[in-house]
Formats: sequence, C-alpha cells, structure tokens
Amino acid sequence: MQKSGLYLWGPYGDYAGKSSDYVKWREKSIGRTGKNIMIFLLAVVMTVVSVNPMAKYRIQIKSASGQASQAAIGEGVAKEQLFLVPDNRQEPLSGIPVGDLKKEPGETLIVLDPGHGGEDEGCSRNGVQEKEINLHIVCQIQKELLEMGYRVRLTRNGDQELTLEERAKAANETGADLYISIHQNASEEADAEGIEIWYSSQNQREESQRLSRIIQKYAVRSTGAVSRELVENEELYVIRECTMPSCLIETGFLTNKAERKKLESPEYQEQLAKGIAEGIDAYLHPKTMYLTFDDGPSEENTARVLDILKARNIKATFFLVGENVEKHPEMARRILQEGHTIGIHCYSHDYKALYASVDSYLADFEKAQEAIKAATGTEAKIFRFPGGSINAHNKKVCQQIAQEMTDRGYIYYDWNASLEDAVSSPKAETLIQNAVTSTLDRKKVIMLAHDVITETSQCLETLLDQFPEYQMEPLSPQTPPIQF
Repeated sequence: MQKSGLYLWGPYGDYAGKSSDYVKWREKSIGRTGKNIMIFLLAVVMTVVSVNPMAKYRIQIKSASGQASQAAIGEGVAKEQLFLVPDNRQEPLSGIPVGDLKKEPGETLIVLDPGHGGEDEGCSRNGVQEKEINLHIVCQIQKELLEMGYRVRLTRNGDQELTLEERAKAANETGADLYISIHQNASEEADAEGIEIWYSSQNQREESQRLSRIIQKYAVRSTGAVSRELVENEELYVIRECTMPSCLIETGFLTNKAERKKLESPEYQEQLAKGIAEGIDAYLHPKTMYLTFDDGPSEENTARVLDILKARNIKATFFLVGENVEKHPEMARRILQEGHTIGIHCYSHDYKALYASVDSYLADFEKAQEAIKAATGTEAKIFRFPGGSINAHNKKVCQQIAQEMTDRGYIYYDWNASLEDAVSSPKAETLIQNAVTSTLDRKKVIMLAHDVITETSQCLETLLDQFPEYQMEPLSPQTPPIQF
C-alpha cells in the first residue's frame, strides 16, 4: 500500500472497504478476463516458474470433481485446481483454498494472502512489482509453517487477480484460525523504511492486536529491520471482514532503494518468512508469565497498577505486607475482588528482626496472615520470602524456615525474571530493559515487580507491550513453584 504517513492513498486505496475524509482514494476497476481456461492456466504456470525464488516449487494441475471455488481462483475457472507443491515433499500440498476444503477437527489452518495479483500489480518501483514480492514471501512463510506442522492455504499461488471479497471469503469459508495478508509499502519519503502491521478494530480486535504485536517482534528480530508502529484501522476490507484474528503486514518499502534491494533478495525473504512464521507459532502457542507484585498495597501506585490490569483483563499476584494492608484495607479488598491472587510477603519489612530466628519469622508471618484475613476475609496459602528464599539476611535460618512453612502446608515462590525496581532512583527505561533481558525467552516466567514503586506503575503499560507472546496468569497453590 502507498502511504503518506499513516494515510492510504494512490493505487492502493482499493484495499479499504470505504473512504473517510482523511484518505485519498483512486477509483480502480478490476475486471475478469474472458480468456480461454487453458491459456489462463498456462500463463499462471509460466509466471510462477519464471520467478527465481520459486524455482524450488513446481505447479501441479490436478483435476477435481465439482466446480473450483470462485473465492480462490475467480470466475470462469472450473474443474481445475492449482496446487503449490514443494519439491522436497512427497505428499501434494494444496496452496489455495478451493472447492470444499475445510479445516479438519483438531488441526490449525492458516490462510496466507499475497496481496494484489494479475493486472493489479500493487506498488511498482524500478521494475520490482509488489505482487511478485508478496507471493515469494508468502511461499517462504508457507514452507516454514508446513515444517512446523500447520495446515496452510494461500489465496493465490500464481498471478491470479482476486477481489477483496474473495480473499476474505477464502479465509472465512475454510474455517481458518488465522489470516495473514502480505504487502509492500511505499511513501513519498524516499528514506521511509521498516516493517509495519495493520489490524482491524472491527473484528477480533484484541487477538488481532496481539497477533500483530508478536509478528512484529519476531520479524524485526529475525531481519534487523526498523520496527514501525502498529496501526489499528477499520477501513481495510480484508482484515475487517475476516472473522478470525488477522493482520496485514507491510514488510518493507519499495520506495526505499536499500530496502527494495533487500526485499528482492531470496535470503532476506527467508529471514522475513522465518520471523513471521515464528511469530505465528508464538501466537498459537503462548508462553506463560506470572506477574507478581511485592510490598503493597499502596494507595496511589497499587490503584494505578490495578487500573491497567483491569483494562487489559490481566490477572496477577500480589504478595502483601501486613502493615500496609492495615493502612489500605480497601486496596487489599479490591485486589481480591478483581480476581487477583493474594499471597503473604511479611508483616514488617525489617530483615534483621524478621530473620533473627525461625520463631521470629513465624510470628511475623502469622501477624501478616491475620491482617490480610481481617481486611479481605481470605487466608493466603502462598507466600514469598522478603529478599527471596535465599538471601544475605537469612542464610542461617532459610532452610529451617522453608521446611517449617512447607510442613504447615504453605508454598513459597521466588522468581526467574525481575524489573529490579527496588533500587534508589529507578528509571522506567531501565526497568523495562531489565524485565525484557531477564526473561531469556523462557516458556515459564515469574516476574518480580513492586507495586509501591511509582516508576513501576507508570511504565507498566509499556512493559506489558513487550511480552505479547506471553499469556499472563495469576499464581495459585497448583502452580509449580520456582524456588532458589
């Protein structure tokens, strides 16, 4: 699509279903040819085979009973189906959703849409046509996804011209789980560059946004490309009308000479495809993060944290300090009422008094338990040692305390990632970086944060945006603990 800033204009306006006062549109008629069917098929075969990155694929023309789907091939094509078959596979794998192809029970079906096609070339610069680049990248993504075990369908596997309605219909009627449309960008600014992803605000908004954010993260990581902003838009027909999570990926700018050269490169196309496929897989198989907050509650900061979590429908775990619960009992009640898990941290965060002996720890714990029960009516069964289960203050008694608490039926949780926000003069950028680097791409993360820290509450939204591939869950006694 051609853009000036974030606005669609020029020959790519037809990818929106309706206009608005900030979008410039150009009428574009897209007709269907009346050529003989065999000439049409031959042209498709010659077009696909002639492109170098497609040399490792062959086009197999296969007869089929019934009529071919107009949503896949277009009007006038009957009883012939095109299948994109990787040469290194023995089983023919269909490249486009035709006829009665449906998702089988228990399988995951992904529809990939190479934008434009046929007379609709898309963006063209210095002989490089968007429609061709789109197809090359899509076929690489298909290869990656097939190797991961997914079932994949393409809206086109040659130089077919499809309407927007046909593209969305191809995904909807096959019961696809995801729809991904691949495009190239263009701008009046010659130095504009990077990957930009669009999703619709009209259908599956939250999931489409999460899908877009994950793909952006993995594609940028794989290619080193500039990460442009995600764009929420209700005008783009194909992502608006698909009933499943969907997004439109602008993989780069053909108007940028250096980026255009990359996009022509089979090696770069493979990097793009690998990143996009890994992003799709990460979306479909999310990792788990347990977001935990220590030392609260506080009146202002805990309230801000809870507001953010509520807006995002995220449940977390709060390890409370008893004396703070006594100061802000209404905040402790709100934590419980909004579905979060409450654990015990301590009553008084005085390391010397707390860890003087096993008995001193137990006395402090019981006092904290009483304060929490008085405020919320609940008895916590999970806890976190102040400073962690092994620290400089409890070396002499940590094992005895841990054993006694376990014998009493309590479970303690340490962490394997942290904002490291319990420091003097924390900076939001540093806290976010600490959290990102300490996760180490683990499949299970218990993240340590402190809801009494102003900078933590202020950067929480940005922090959460860094982990779209993680599903946020609260801890429970059934959660396997991470312990030092």
